[in-house]
Amino acid sequence: MMKIAIDCRMSGKSGIGGFLDGILPYLMDSGNELLLIGGNIDVEGRKNVTCLPCDIGTFSIKETFFFPKELSKQINQCDLYFTPYCNIPSGIKVPVYSTIHDIVFLDVKGLSGRVGTFVRKLFYKHAIKKSKMVFTVSEFSKSRIIEKLHCKKPLEVVYGGVPQYLLDFDGKQIDKDSSLIFIGNIKHHKGLQTLLPALTKFRSKLAAQGKGDVKLVIVGSKDNFRTQDNSFDSYIQSGESNGIEFTGYLSDQELLHRLTKARILVQPSLYEGFGMPPLQALYVGTRALISDIPVFKEIYKDLPVSFFHVCDEEDLQAQLEKMWDEPDELPGFERIYSFERTASIILKAFNYKSE
Repeated sequence: MMKIAIDCRMSGKSGIGGFLDGILPYLMDSGNELLLIGGNIDVEGRKNVTCLPCDIGTFSIKETFFFPKELSKQINQCDLYFTPYCNIPSGIKVPVYSTIHDIVFLDVKGLSGRVGTFVRKLFYKHAIKKSKMVFTVSEFSKSRIIEKLHCKKPLEVVYGGVPQYLLDFDGKQIDKDSSLIFIGNIKHHKGLQTLLPALTKFRSKLAAQGKGDVKLVIVGSKDNFRTQDNSFDSYIQSGESNGIEFTGYLSDQELLHRLTKARILVQPSLYEGFGMPPLQALYVGTRALISDIPVFKEIYKDLPVSFFHVCDEEDLQAQLEKMWDEPDELPGFERIYSFERTASIILKAFNYKSE
């Protein structure tokens, strides 16, 4: 049995928090003794789990250079320290296991200024230097980390999973509405600049054929869709008249409802480290149309998705037209990705490296 310190400060926040929250129940069930740093984790009835309050911001100056000695002292009494991201507090002397999900800010120009890109690269390199092992979520991300950051430390691919509330979905057939769904933000690498023009042409063609209308449901707030790329402005400003609905924040159950009602999830990404939304859609019986980027070819090669050529709005439109005329039912498939599997890979890495 090991004593494992786990940084939980990002619990409930963004994709990193989703990854942590997905694997944490399985880590708590492993029989190891856990010290959870920060976060608001429900540990009722778990005698093997201790929570250590910590409100110090991740990547803050205080975390990086002045992390409280009383916290690091307790962490250093553990066998190892695991963080679901690449932030490592000062003063940690036990073996560190960090996670780099992707290096999109280094690979995709324009997501961050020169200073921001430089700082992120420093954090990545610092995490690699301090870590005994680095986890990542795909072979694609692994190859990019090796090439871009010259990582010589062991790199373990652990993949991702879907949240428990989607696994608990009873599979009951739900009547679909005439909607597409997109889950993400407006950053250039998410590919909305390909989807929105294709949507306009697709809606026009459906109307001309008397097949009704289609709505694009964007899971996110219109107010968050700020970008230096003003090509989105007309779509965002007109919203409803362009067949676009911004949902704002959705609870788990609201997102489940939207996913099950939509006919097709569209993920037109130019770059991802893993790409969770298509998997979420498939697990609740909704078809997925995704770009043919390398990581999607890796993750979804054995799953019933449809691909279109990345950045090709004509091919995206053509695939939408084809899928719109096809039945909504998905064929059966093996559910190969789960956070239970992810946690198992991580625990094996801990055990192997601690021997």
